[in-house]
Amino acid sequence: MKLRTVRFEENLGKEEILNIRKIVAPVKFLEIKEDEISENTAFDYYIAEPENPDYSPSGKSRSAILLFHGLNERNWDKYISWAEYLADKSGRVVILFPLSMHMNRSPKEWANPRAMQKLISMEFSDKKDFSNLSFLNYALSSRIKADPFRFYLSGRESILNVTQLMDEIRGDRHPVVHKDAKIDIFAYSIGGLLAQVLLKANPYDYFSKSKLFMFCAGSLFNEMNGDSKMIMDRDSFASLKKYYIGDFIRLGAEKRRLWDYIETAFTTHIGEKFFRGERENFYKNNSHRVSIISLKRDIVIPTSGIRLALGSSSDICLEEMDFPFDYSHENPFPVSDKINPSDRKYYFDKIFSRAVEFLS
Repeated sequence: MKLRTVRFEENLGKEEILNIRKIVAPVKFLEIKEDEISENTAFDYYIAEPENPDYSPSGKSRSAILLFHGLNERNWDKYISWAEYLADKSGRVVILFPLSMHMNRSPKEWANPRAMQKLISMEFSDKKDFSNLSFLNYALSSRIKADPFRFYLSGRESILNVTQLMDEIRGDRHPVVHKDAKIDIFAYSIGGLLAQVLLKANPYDYFSKSKLFMFCAGSLFNEMNGDSKMIMDRDSFASLKKYYIGDFIRLGAEKRRLWDYIETAFTTHIGEKFFRGERENFYKNNSHRVSIISLKRDIVIPTSGIRLALGSSSDICLEEMDFPFDYSHENPFPVSDKINPSDRKYYFDKIFSRAVEFLS
């Protein structure tokens, strides 16, 4: 597999996002203005190319898979083998696109254990009773606790970024992907919510024919549980859920709300009663384009939350699986002396061969 990098310079919606970011509540201990984080608006993303790609005479790929990652991810280590399998077995290029304020789109300090632990000690010097706060999730936890609107804002920015990426592809300005290429999506964890919003919003009809395969993803937001040392501390996640079930809906007229196609598509996936008929009809009409594999012991994105999102279409789109070894949502294929490597490989291949088959 060849792994190349492509530069992305944010243009679409940039001014809108930066202006809103200026009025989002600051985070005391991080001491950084988020509208000034330059690496979030200009960054490199990876493209995994198979050994024998299906390229046009112009040297560009005739098809591609967008790969979306999970919440609070700071590196691609976990996903390289995923992209390699998808590219190798499908013969398609795989675009590993980082979400807003994640991966290489955030300050390096946010992924620095020593720097984050120092901030934790400063902020909580007189308090020892906090649940699941760690150097891994401190940056996200503190940002969400200061203003939960950041969650939607980053998602909105990511949607606009992917739309710009599609503009570049369809406008024949992409260096690797052909303008008429077939574009499908593989999404994991919160990347699944992003993909669901993309398909539902369908900017410029870019995703009218795209297929979506989700792994450990697809739940209604209100049914998720991000209380994890690798994702978010308990208090921050409780604030996040409370905000989106309440204030995000009630404060529609306040400075931040647009009620456009992106926001409506997102709101449709917040809770069971929000636009339920519209959401379930969407999945019913598009059940042939959506496939999901959930894991039985996944407590972050539970199967029950996915069923609520899909409604009756869950019988068509959803399959729950389980592995005969200890795993978690954050690490579905752990490397451990207690796990037989052949077992891990068997279930890894089983998941990703299904993805390749469905997306073909």
